[in-house]
Amino acid sequence: MKLTTLNQIHKDLGAKMVPYAGFEMPVQYAGVNQEHMVVRSGVGVFDVSHMGQFFAKGPEVENLLQFIGTNDVTKVNVGQAQYTCMTNEKGGIIDDLIIYKMSEDEWMLVVNASNIAKDWDWINKQNTFDVTLTNASDDYSLLAIQGPKAIEAMQALSDENLAGIPFYHFKVGNFAGVDNVIISATGYTGSGGFEIYFENKDAKVIWEKVLEAGKAFGIEPCGLAARDTLRLEKGYCLYGNDINETISPLEAGLGWITKLDKVFIARDILAKQKEEGVTRKLIGFKMVDRGIPRHDYKIADESGNEIGIVTSGTQSPMLKQGIGLGYVTPEFSKVGTSIYIQIRDKNVLAEIVKTPFV
Repeated sequence: MKLTTLNQIHKDLGAKMVPYAGFEMPVQYAGVNQEHMVVRSGVGVFDVSHMGQFFAKGPEVENLLQFIGTNDVTKVNVGQAQYTCMTNEKGGIIDDLIIYKMSEDEWMLVVNASNIAKDWDWINKQNTFDVTLTNASDDYSLLAIQGPKAIEAMQALSDENLAGIPFYHFKVGNFAGVDNVIISATGYTGSGGFEIYFENKDAKVIWEKVLEAGKAFGIEPCGLAARDTLRLEKGYCLYGNDINETISPLEAGLGWITKLDKVFIARDILAKQKEEGVTRKLIGFKMVDRGIPRHDYKIADESGNEIGIVTSGTQSPMLKQGIGLGYVTPEFSKVGTSIYIQIRDKNVLAEIVKTPFV
């Protein structure tokens, strides 16, 4: 099992460690609800160094990214990031990722930890362009400093004006005394903040300085469990749960990052799917009756007929009720529709709602 550079520090802090995507990762420290609420109301820090980083450089780099991704990279300026996904030949999602335009001829691609090897092979297979690819996943660490107090808490660590970095933009500068840190106004919690990328050799000092700077603001280290409840409250997809290689971006509600007016892998299949309509749709739902939905629970109609499946579910720390994402047939996908989640052989009432949940 792989270890992040900060692995021993997490253990020293009393984190509960679990295997995740081939890494030993902290799942929680003080507890998922406490960590969740710290991020929603203040500031928390996550070690997410298990994520993968690829660099793509060359005169035809935009042509490669335009071909492998569904979003339109020509709309991105230097210093901007973009959310996109890669589809296979059948239109299924190989991965969802964030791409960063470092310069006119260089981009950084940040991919899911469980997909690093698969993505690397796929992108290399498609690279018939004048582009040099570098897999820097083992060289970089990544911290997500998230929450409404993140800017205020971290400003003392950087000469960059953190409040002046718009959402999905980034700066490369000095952070915590370390040069060439990528400071990105992105994150997976929906509560604002930053993701910072730096070389492994600087991980310990940056981690310590982040906790020190955040002390006055009540910063706490947070684990993957809170990361999951936070993203779910915002209705964000998790690869392997809500999206995979058998699900298309249109089925997953990712039509907004699927630009059919350009050429990319499986574009024609997705254009046909848009024209004819999808056979399942990702929906958000809240439990009406008591119950906590979980991954792979069946979704039924009022007669008990199976109409879909839960892909993500939890007890929302903010709402104090069960929430989830799942796929249903289109006729049951309208907001306000009553559905039933099969929990321990019982059909428990839920209602389809708009996301985000909070």
